[in-house]
Amino acid sequence: MKIITVNRKAFHDYEILDKFEAGLALTGSEVKSIRAGMVNLKDSYVEIREREAFLISAHISQYSNASYNNHEPGRRRKLLLRRQEIHRLDQRVKTRGVSIIPLQLYFTPRGLIKIEIALAKGKREYEKKQRIKEKDVRREMERDLRYYKKR
Repeated sequence: MKIITVNRKAFHDYEILDKFEAGLALTGSEVKSIRAGMVNLKDSYVEIREREAFLISAHISQYSNASYNNHEPGRRRKLLLRRQEIHRLDQRVKTRGVSIIPLQLYFTPRGLIKIEIALAKGKREYEKKQRIKEKDVRREMERDLRYYKKR
């Protein structure tokens, strides 16, 4: 599995509840652009409309060597999920404060492009600050341990 891009902001802003793997319905120029690494998942989300899931506001830059029928960078893209998964996601999203966000885009060993999406609940500002403090304390402890091991 080769990771193309990771939505780092998602792990900072959300608490991940459940993860799913989905395929993407893409055009040829989008695939070539993704292979070149010209994709950004920041501020994107998944929306369910009429029993179909769509990736909204994911930016895939236009492929420079494509012909006149190049893709639109910010268009909505259909996610390929099973009907039961879409139904389960839809039921969970109806609860307050839960949304569906993309975590990472990657290639499978067969060369297919997949996206990992997650049910997530937004973190409050004080939760984010607490997490940063915990990371700093852990980092400082590890630094001290390395120092004392060298002595």
